[in-house]
Amino acid sequence: MTTKTLSLITATLLLSTNAFADTTLEDITVVSATRTTQNIQNVSSNISVITAQDIEDRGYATVTQALNALVGITFTQNGGLGTSTSVSVRGMDSRSTLVLIDGIRYNDITGTSGAPFAHLMVEDIAQIEVVKGAQSGIWGADAAAGVINIITKKPENGVHGSAHIEAGSFNTKKYGATLSTKTENYSLKVSHNVVDTDSFTAQAPQGEDIDTFEDDAYTNKTTNIQLGLNINETNKIDLAYTYIDADGEYDTYQNPNGIANSTTKDAFASVNFNHVDSFNELNVYAKRSTFEREFIDAFSTSPFDGQVDEYGFNSKIPYGEEDFVLVGADYKKFEHKNSINKDFNNKGVFVTNNNTFKGFMGGTTILTESLRYDSYSTFDNEFTGKIGLKHIHENIKGLVTSLNYGTAYTVPTLYQLYAPGSTFGGVYYPIGNENLNPETTNSFDVTVAYKDFSVTYFNNKIDNLIEYTNGYNNVEGTSNIDGIEVAYSKEIIENLQLSMNYTNLFKAEDKDGNTLKRRATETFKMAVDYYGVESLHVGADLEYVGSRTDTAPVNAQTGKYTVVNVTADYQITTAFQLYGKIVNLTDKGYQTVYGYATSPRAFYAGVRAKF
Repeated sequence: MTTKTLSLITATLLLSTNAFADTTLEDITVVSATRTTQNIQNVSSNISVITAQDIEDRGYATVTQALNALVGITFTQNGGLGTSTSVSVRGMDSRSTLVLIDGIRYNDITGTSGAPFAHLMVEDIAQIEVVKGAQSGIWGADAAAGVINIITKKPENGVHGSAHIEAGSFNTKKYGATLSTKTENYSLKVSHNVVDTDSFTAQAPQGEDIDTFEDDAYTNKTTNIQLGLNINETNKIDLAYTYIDADGEYDTYQNPNGIANSTTKDAFASVNFNHVDSFNELNVYAKRSTFEREFIDAFSTSPFDGQVDEYGFNSKIPYGEEDFVLVGADYKKFEHKNSINKDFNNKGVFVTNNNTFKGFMGGTTILTESLRYDSYSTFDNEFTGKIGLKHIHENIKGLVTSLNYGTAYTVPTLYQLYAPGSTFGGVYYPIGNENLNPETTNSFDVTVAYKDFSVTYFNNKIDNLIEYTNGYNNVEGTSNIDGIEVAYSKEIIENLQLSMNYTNLFKAEDKDGNTLKRRATETFKMAVDYYGVESLHVGADLEYVGSRTDTAPVNAQTGKYTVVNVTADYQITTAFQLYGKIVNLTDKGYQTVYGYATSPRAFYAGVRAKF
């Protein structure tokens, strides 16, 4: 079969795939690095890509599982599927990463943890782009750790369809279907996917058998609709809509048999007008993110309803042989409804310039500069920027060096600003703080890559860190996070692919030198895939998580464990594929958050069909 070319040809570019596919680096384009389409080899940012083929080969069930395979990324989760999940990029808080679905904001303005990763399934994903380092100079607020852009599958020429059905442990059932059509004049795609599981208890005291506690079930129904209309050769309109309808059970505080339920009904919509002429490519867009969450326990019902509206344009103007400048402006309104009933707005203008210099210093040099100015109705205005430099050496084939520096900021959510306090036992406990200011971040990374091997050093400095200390407050001083990422991927013998990566946090400390919690000091990940038997793929992946301490009880250990998974798939015909996965092969007991359960050994099998 055709194998994937995995040579790391750029210093800040890690095509983070663990398997073979009929794809090469030259085939992959990305949009997240500069807000415009570029070949991945021409991007100066530190970017990783997970393809649909990677998701199938590794048997990932959620976006979190797929992201966790990448170097520099870890996660914590309060139980099984559908429970609260945080994803950390290079040791940064989850809320410091801007998450997009087809370019639409997924960060929840009504919460405190950024994007609700718990409800992101993988069945309809074409590609996940992960840009690391401060990106506010391009994207604005909440991109201090980076940007994760989840791109759903697009219609292809003709009429196509696909379906899948899967069953497994914990009475888990997954099924879904996609239909699409594309002609010269229009395109249409509709997909609907369901995940339904009894799961296992969310809470479990460390070391105890999870089967002694009640299960916490979860159901997720995700629908995606895309419509494209070609007005003429130079003008088109694209509409996209994603709806996530999820219901879950969870355990109340320190009560593994607690009975509580949550509902989520989130919607993400966009309309984009695209115009191309000899001068520029223009995009004019409107986007809306709607969040409707409700938590119900024996004592109360807590609704969280919010909305983000965004309007803007950008114009890509090419000049020279491979150079371009991107200019644009956008307006966003952030609203938290319910009892808080508050909002703020943001107006931003931005510019990005990208140059490619060939023959300079015996190779090719790519230089990218971005500047952005944001005006807020509630906070001080912000001026951010980013510069990236990459050099592909010609004298030493396969050697690439690069560096990136950027500034960024993370705004408080409306909940952190205005949530009312509560009284318990005659004592008042504040929550919101109207005087909160945005966190600010300075980010730097440098990479040296040679063929299949790369090393990256990164450094993040955060000021005005927002933490809960008798209500939400800005913590004076600078928090420091720095470390190293090492990655290697190669076909070591014919049809056998080996991928490994290692991350070490040298420092993750607040202003007083105290270690920031829920961050693993080191991780090691490895995947092996074999394609030597016709139509059959067999793979295994391993993750070791080093020391990691939790907040309550203070310094409780939730690291120092190794988890192994095994996958296999068999292509019966070009239209039908059987697949299976064993999760946690050795039945290792571990927790990512102290007191919250993770999956024991589990088995899953299914079939995919397409036409």
